Amino acid sequence: MTDSLRSSSTVPAASGRISRRGVLLGAAAGALCAPWGASRAAAVAGGRPVTLVVSYPAGGGADLMARVIAPRMAEALGRSVVVDNRPGASGQIAGTFVARAAPDGTTLLVDASSFAVNPSLYPKMAYDIQKSFTPLAVLATFPNVLVCSAGFPARSVQDVVRMARERPGGIAYASSGNGSAQHLAGALFEQRAGVKLSHVPYRGGGPAMNDVMGGQVPLFFANVASSLGHIQSGRLRALAVTAPVRARSLPTVPTMAEVGVPQYEVLEWNPVLAPAGLPADTREALVGALRKTLADAEVLARVRALGGDVFPDASQASAGKFIQAQQAQWARVVRERGISVG
Repeated sequence: MTDSLRSSSTVPAASGRISRRGVLLGAAAGALCAPWGASRAAAVAGGRPVTLVVSYPAGGGADLMARVIAPRMAEALGRSVVVDNRPGASGQIAGTFVARAAPDGTTLLVDASSFAVNPSLYPKMAYDIQKSFTPLAVLATFPNVLVCSAGFPARSVQDVVRMARERPGGIAYASSGNGSAQHLAGALFEQRAGVKLSHVPYRGGGPAMNDVMGGQVPLFFANVASSLGHIQSGRLRALAVTAPVRARSLPTVPTMAEVGVPQYEVLEWNPVLAPAGLPADTREALVGALRKTLADAEVLARVRALGGDVFPDASQASAGKFIQAQQAQWARVVRERGISVG
């Protein structure tokens, strides 16, 4: 990976204000991390900075979450936290780097929901997501929202289902590419609603969103945070959110269950993982720091401002079970729908 494809920034152990680029300004910590940091920080090797290796570019959801947690995590551990973006191959470049790193607690992976999907799409990965990592926490979950272009005649999901049954394959939905979160969301919708749509893959979510707003493709399973402004401006119409409860930022938009699509849940989420073989005291120190970070009022507020919710149980066991369940769910969808990245 060349330096041109990586970006990194350092968060000092004590936090100050956040600049426009998300880098915390301030001096090294000290009393801020006591007493918890004083007793736990030594469990992470040698006082060196902790690096959060992010699997996607700066500005994306995983990157935003890494920069939200970095200041408070630095305070809790009493050491600097570095955010290092290593995008590419649906997160596999960052995943490979962390899987091969020393299991001393100084190199952690901040990934996205693709982490649990990749094994079904890429049978020859350089790592095993169950064996190569120690899950530490799931940071937050974010619902998607089914949106349509302003000129599309459907006013509800029921309208979409009716139109799709009248014209199987005649209604298209956009995605950021084959095997992407939007592609899988559409495939699961077809399965649960009993309809056939046409999938139109793009090279990224931005071009897909632009063509939906322009009316070239009618439907898109969009991230709430990235689509909220367009929904509020009227350029997109929100039909249903993909979470089990309504989104706090879209309180009038129903869930898929409310509009008659059963057992449909698609969430974006961000795990934090360490290399396999992490010593127990190091694992406990990192999990404790993450738990303290996710309970911070400012962190809670910033996650909610992005349209998400902090994961309800910041524990290693819950993270591991959640990742396993997600992997099993999407493996079934990929297999049953014949999805490939080719």
